[in-house]
Amino acid sequence: MDRTIAIKGDRKLLNAWAFYDWANSVYSLVIASAIFPIFYGALFRVAEVEKVTVFGGEIARAPLISYLTSAAFLFIAIITPLLSGIADYVGNKKVFMKFFCYLGGLSCIGLYWFSLDNIYLGLTCYFFGLVGFWVSFAINNSYLPDIAFPEQQDRISAKGFSMGYIGSVILLLFNLAMVMKPDLFGIQDSVGEAAELKAMKYSFVSVGIWWIGFAQYTFFHLPKGYKKEDKRTNVILNGFRELKGVWHQLGNETKLKRYLGAFFVYSMAVQTVMLIATYFGEEEINWGSDGERTTGLITSILVIQIVAVLGATLTAKASKAFGNIPTLIVINLLWVSICIYAYFLITPMDFYIAAGCVGMVMGGIQALSRSTYSKFIPETTDTTSFFSFYDVAEKIGIVIGTFLYGFVAQFTGSMRNSTIFLGLFFLIGMFLLTRVNKTKKASIG
Repeated sequence: MDRTIAIKGDRKLLNAWAFYDWANSVYSLVIASAIFPIFYGALFRVAEVEKVTVFGGEIARAPLISYLTSAAFLFIAIITPLLSGIADYVGNKKVFMKFFCYLGGLSCIGLYWFSLDNIYLGLTCYFFGLVGFWVSFAINNSYLPDIAFPEQQDRISAKGFSMGYIGSVILLLFNLAMVMKPDLFGIQDSVGEAAELKAMKYSFVSVGIWWIGFAQYTFFHLPKGYKKEDKRTNVILNGFRELKGVWHQLGNETKLKRYLGAFFVYSMAVQTVMLIATYFGEEEINWGSDGERTTGLITSILVIQIVAVLGATLTAKASKAFGNIPTLIVINLLWVSICIYAYFLITPMDFYIAAGCVGMVMGGIQALSRSTYSKFIPETTDTTSFFSFYDVAEKIGIVIGTFLYGFVAQFTGSMRNSTIFLGLFFLIGMFLLTRVNKTKKASIG
């Protein structure tokens, strides 16, 4: 039962929706981008191994995490539209959002037990952490056209990402203090495990607690969702029927289809960069020592997060002045330049500069992509199903992007070659964006 009356456009409702970014973005920063990649690399270095035997074969650490990420996003791509369709029919998408929020948060806590001896448990927690984050995030995205009017969507979408960056930086600074000075927090070395690694494990626990705890404010204010008036009782088949209906509606929305095609291509590269940036820095940059590596990588991620707040804000202003599509085209061009630059990174300073550039365009392209899609979809109460197409495009793109990144790195023996490969996706995405508004006079770009 809703404890508040949800009024579309209400400031408190909009802020509660944006606050979920504050709650769950700690996962994308601490787990996906910062602490876990460093922890993962340290496990292999401490054990003095480069490969591990899993699933009946031996595989190097970088391709393993890349392929596991691909598998997780393939699973996400399959279940998200199904759940979205069901949620629109039962009229309570908030309960699904809660379930996957709790699944993700508890999986983060479960990463505390990640080790090479418990590799399957660790990989399972990593897998379901990804699932919980992205499915709950997709459902939250689907609320945007329900709770905000078109003229509010760019601003509140950017605000959500900005809040996420700020909140996640606060927790990361706390985690960084634990990792760099574990003795100040009473964390000591133990047999077979350094205090620094222990502190990283406590960081995973803090993410789960933060995520679940702060999400309660969002859950308190968000409405359940719209219930579809339909006499059919098989909700699973109803979910597929709903997706089929949305697919037919897409046939009449040329600009929406073209935008989804462009988004699929460039988002493939954006999300892959975000997921592998720290693994790239951990392996390819010439750090002086393990301590410098840990400090340098976390500093780089902090730079990205802080600059991303400014980037998201400037992008929202640029879209208002020049239009959404032209702004996205320019951002894709900037991404191409960053990918080329990344190929030549050697020193920590090179990596810091790249981090600043990534931060400036990362938040902007995510926030603007979300709000642009929200504006393109037709008037409907089936927003969850429409947003499932958006999320499926993103997730399948990640499956392809992370798999190809791992394959190219494994085949060529260097992650640098994969960065050029990603640059091609941004170039193609930029070209496809130029076609979005060519059918009729554009309404938003």
